[in-house]
Amino acid sequence: MPERTELRLTPQRTRVLEVLKAAEDHPTAAEVYERVRLAAPGIGSATVYRALALLVETGHALELNLGDGAAARYDANTSRHDHAVCERCGRAADIDHPVPDGMVAEIARRSGFTITGYDLQFRGLCPECQTAGEGNLPGRR
Repeated sequence: MPERTELRLTPQRTRVLEVLKAAEDHPTAAEVYERVRLAAPGIGSATVYRALALLVETGHALELNLGDGAAARYDANTSRHDHAVCERCGRAADIDHPVPDGMVAEIARRSGFTITGYDLQFRGLCPECQTAGEGNLPGRR
């Protein structure tokens, strides 16, 4: 995780950060923009996108690139955690369950890498998509 650096929180940046902190669904930039507009109708999309980039750059938010060309999602939870990602709708859920003690050291020993961090991503179907699609994963029967 990037270390947090000082950031002057303008009213616009504050609104964006408030939306991220209130979100439980790891919204895309477009979703953040729509939510910020509810509280600040005059705000422009470019302002929201710049604020998101700055919040990520300064360590106040995470940008999650969850693969398969999906839009980046944003997370105000910058503490060490992983994610479960729905392969159908793209929803991401926080997983706050650390790997067993010694696992990272063992991976470093076996690979020869100096491990400085890791991100685990579990993929599958969220509860809503399981119900809607009877559990079939995309491209599988």
